[in-house]
Amino acid sequence: MTRSRTNLGKLGEDLACQELERRGYAILARRYRRRGGELDIVARDGATLVFVEVKTRDGDGFGSGSEAVTGLKRRRMTQIAIDYMMRHRLLGVPCRFDIVSIRVDGGPSIEVVQNAFDAATT
Repeated sequence: MTRSRTNLGKLGEDLACQELERRGYAILARRYRRRGGELDIVARDGATLVFVEVKTRDGDGFGSGSEAVTGLKRRRMTQIAIDYMMRHRLLGVPCRFDIVSIRVDGGPSIEVVQNAFDAATT
């Protein structure tokens, strides 16, 4: 990954955290890495544990951020989310998967998609 893509991703995660906190989420972890992938953000929204994928774009050449979360990515996120819940003894806690799609060209535009997908259908 190039330095500019890494910087764009970090900027997107920073903006996503700010937006989620503005909406009342509590950020629990960033870049939770395990074998097979990572979760960009783990947060709480009330009593619900939220696993967040952040997709940042600086143009529309690759489509929207939400479109980039493929079936394979959803399956990996689900596996890592289960790992997180097991390691933190949170298996009985309600959870969901959100996607934050950010466009930074022309000033940041942030879209939060709650319940973007269901782990049972990945």
